Amino acid sequence: MKVSPRQMEAVLALPGVKRFEHFIKVIADWQEVWGLYQDGWARAAADDGTAVFPLWPAKEYAQLCALNEWKGFEPRAISLIDFTEVLLPKLKLEDVLPGVFFTPTSKGVTPPVDELVAALEAELQNY
Repeated sequence: MKVSPRQMEAVLALPGVKRFEHFIKVIADWQEVWGLYQDGWARAAADDGTAVFPLWPAKEYAQLCALNEWKGFEPRAISLIDFTEVLLPKLKLEDVLPGVFFTPTSKGVTPPVDELVAALEAELQNY
């Protein structure tokens, strides 16, 4: 699925909580999540130093953030099954927060893994 420039502009202008809601709806619908990869997945840190795994709902949003410390990283899709059954349990085990919907000017939202899982499960009930 492709995101139009007009939609990107509108979604990027949303506050973090609204981008989180959009993220949940899109990944439930499209059945995939996006990260940035280059010899390993991109990582970031929360203000308190906690490790963060940045995530996006579409390739185009991830591509926008492939700059500065992530220059040279490429968007890579993660199936929803791998996301829920492999990545999220691993992040929880390693005390890494999901970083939902970074933008070039915002670190996005960093909910606990359980909160992200609950929101996603609630959205998937609609399908």
